[in-house]
Amino acid sequence: MEQKFKKMTQAELEENLDELQYNVTQNGATEPAFRNKYDHEFRKGIYVDITSGEPLFASSDKFDSGCGWPAFTKPIEKELIAEKMDNSYGMRRIEVRAKNTDSHLGHVFTDGPQSTGGLRYCINSASLNFIALEDMDSLGYSEYKKYVK
Repeated sequence: MEQKFKKMTQAELEENLDELQYNVTQNGATEPAFRNKYDHEFRKGIYVDITSGEPLFASSDKFDSGCGWPAFTKPIEKELIAEKMDNSYGMRRIEVRAKNTDSHLGHVFTDGPQSTGGLRYCINSASLNFIALEDMDSLGYSEYKKYVK
C-alpha cells in the first residue's frame, strides 16, 4: 500500500521551505518565541507536518500556554510522533519529531494542563501548516474532521 503522506525530497525541501522552516525541520533549530505564525491561531482545524502534509495536531487540543509557541495537550495520534532525549544547550528535555518524516517539531514538557494528562507539546510554527476546518474537505482531510471539536 502506498503511503499517503510522503516527505519531500531534499530538492523539494530546499525549493519549498523558507530558511526558517528548513532550519527548524531539518536542523533542529527553534523559531523566535511570540513571533511565529501559529502561537495565536485558535480557529478550528488541524496542524500538519510542513514537509509531508501529514496531520499531527488538532485545534481541539491546542491551548495558550504563554510560552510563545503553539502548545498542544496531545498529538492527533501518538504513533505519528517520535520522542527522543535532547541534552542540548545544557538542558535535559524531550524532543518531538514527526515519526514518518523525522522532521524536528519541538519539545514536550510535563507542565501542561493536569485535566488533559499534564503534557505540553511546544511546537514550532515553522514545522507546521494549518488547515482550517472549512478547508479540510477540499484539501483532502475529511477523515480528520473527527479530531476537531
